[in-house]
Amino acid sequence: MIDCSPEGHQPSVASRVFQAVQQPVCIVLAIRLAACDEAVPARVRYRALPEGRREDKFAAISEVTLDSSGWIDCRSEWRAPFLPASTGEWAAFPALDEFFAYSGSGVMPGRTWVIAPDAGSLGRRWDRLISETHPTRKELLFHPHMPRGELGDRHLAKVPSESLRGHAGRMMSVESDKGRVTTPIRYGFRSFDRQWVIPDYRLLNRPNPTISERHSAAQVYLTALVRTSPSSGPALTFTASIPDLDHYKGSFGGRAFPLWADAATAEPNVNPTLLTRLGEIYGGAMNAEDVIAYLAAVAAHPAYTARFATDLIQPGLRIPLTGDPALFAEAIRLGREVVWLHTFGERFVDPVTGRPAGPPRLAQGGPRIAAGGAIPSDAEHMPDTISYDAASRRLWIGTGHIENVPPEVWAYEVSGKHVLVQWFSYRRRNRERPQIGDRRPPSPLGDIQPDGWLAEYTTELLNVLHVLARLVALEPAQADLLERLCAGPTLKRGDAAGGLSRESGLHGRAGSRHECSGYAPHSSTKLTSARLPVRL
Repeated sequence: MIDCSPEGHQPSVASRVFQAVQQPVCIVLAIRLAACDEAVPARVRYRALPEGRREDKFAAISEVTLDSSGWIDCRSEWRAPFLPASTGEWAAFPALDEFFAYSGSGVMPGRTWVIAPDAGSLGRRWDRLISETHPTRKELLFHPHMPRGELGDRHLAKVPSESLRGHAGRMMSVESDKGRVTTPIRYGFRSFDRQWVIPDYRLLNRPNPTISERHSAAQVYLTALVRTSPSSGPALTFTASIPDLDHYKGSFGGRAFPLWADAATAEPNVNPTLLTRLGEIYGGAMNAEDVIAYLAAVAAHPAYTARFATDLIQPGLRIPLTGDPALFAEAIRLGREVVWLHTFGERFVDPVTGRPAGPPRLAQGGPRIAAGGAIPSDAEHMPDTISYDAASRRLWIGTGHIENVPPEVWAYEVSGKHVLVQWFSYRRRNRERPQIGDRRPPSPLGDIQPDGWLAEYTTELLNVLHVLARLVALEPAQADLLERLCAGPTLKRGDAAGGLSRESGLHGRAGSRHECSGYAPHSSTKLTSARLPVRL
């Protein structure tokens, strides 16, 4: 396996082996020997071409032989990815999915018109759909499910056999329905972008009923990539609303990990054996909220992604789990605030510790709209641009502006997606999305949107700015915690039952960049670990 795109997805054109191809490209050489044992997985070896211009890559390819140095062995399991095996301390860290009993895909609507930044637009879109009498035009508006070019299971004439929990069932086809729209609900569309969705089983291609069945006013969803790795920003994010398939960054899917396994919040979704084991190690009862808060403190910030960039060449998050009860307790306190912020003050509320219910706010000097800075609400001046002036710390929305926006808030991103720019793109005057390949154009219903900028847009934008500002302020504490955690005793992956054993660290290497790393990303040099395993 020869990785020709170590830069990842959408690299600079000059670095692409094929200039028009944005996706990563690889060369696979498969050799079958006559005397091979079909019961034993093949040996898989990996190497990456150097980052840089394509001419340099072509030169490197010309020097590669099967016997040359630089090859790295991949994992030997039957369905393991063709990527270097995790080694050293990273390989010993528990994988994110080992912390949970269940994870699933977020909702995949399959049609864009059922989601909007304001609930009013969804009602008008539904009214337009059911008022259409011409069959062809109505089908165009509905945008039926068409897998492989054939009519799928979401179309105008389909009579459903089930509905989503908590929402009135419409046991009739859409084409025969003359009722009002199913009441829209808040939707975790993207990280830090709360929108609205019509929770109608007939309209959502892949609604994931399991997620709906477990939803409640206390549920929290952790979302993260699984097929690819985060490139920057927090490695995972949280939402209090049912999440979209692409909630984490807007592409490449991912998984949603609920905090609770039921709507009554009687059964945690955190691995029960893990909870028991952690209680034994830390000397006290553990609950699911403690664990998810720990994950937030450790991995929901840019320092985690930067520190483990070498290891994240292979997709799959791993979590350094401290063996120090005091550090674990510190992480829980910090992580609870992180989850409270990600969920806009809807979860992990505790007024005693400074986490009141409602949208979080900076204590002083936070983003605000000063006199003369109001964002125009009339149709003629509907904003179509967003920009930032670092000198004045002003965020410009069309001709309106918001004061006291830190540069770090403007630059905040989730794995390469600029949060504020992406958020604004769904609320600007021109909301057209680039057409990719030969996909069908979206339904014209999506063009039904407010004529002007809504007051609720401004309110939500201020909410987002305050949340990001407070998260930025927490990042140094999270980075420092991660440094101390990696320098101290850590717990390593246990057996299939979820047990954990302890690993003791050499504190003298706390500042080492590769202290928690395995292989260097694109060489055969193995980075040594400074960990000595000991028994509990």
